[in-house]
Amino acid sequence: MKVTLIRHTTPDVPKGIFYGKTDVGVISSFEEEATIVKSSLSHKCFDSVFSSPRSRCLKLAHFCGYPHAIIDKDLAEMDFGEWEMKRFDEITDQKLEDYFKDWKNTVPPGGESFMNHNHRVKRFINSCFEKGLESILVFTHGGTIMHFKILCGMINDSRPFDHIPLFGGIVETEINHPVE
Repeated sequence: MKVTLIRHTTPDVPKGIFYGKTDVGVISSFEEEATIVKSSLSHKCFDSVFSSPRSRCLKLAHFCGYPHAIIDKDLAEMDFGEWEMKRFDEITDQKLEDYFKDWKNTVPPGGESFMNHNHRVKRFINSCFEKGLESILVFTHGGTIMHFKILCGMINDSRPFDHIPLFGGIVETEINHPVE
């Protein structure tokens, strides 16, 4: 299955803030960024087009000509729970230090773990195989794309955050079988 993954454009959130599940807007350069994404898709065909339910992804899908993208909650960004929309440096919870030391196993209070997020992406990939899809387009988030890359063997999970694409970035890959 050929997979084209597109990260949403630049969100309207200051640096240093957790904003995974929160539905945030995009900055004023959206149209400029989105035009670049749209032009890279102009000669491509897909069996199905999917989007995260967050408006920053749906807005880009609509702009690129896919107003009927299938919304799939498994494509949402990681849920940082009580840390959502808080600056890293204002969180006094000891779990934050634990998270930065062991992000794979530490769960933000009220949020989800790295492995829960990975499981959601795996479920999405396997559902596409069950449907017999051969080529899909996905409007999603950096963390979700990171999990796609791990699951299809593009990267390992020792330093996955080094491989998150830029805003508006496009990653193309091929997955030849359901993932374990």
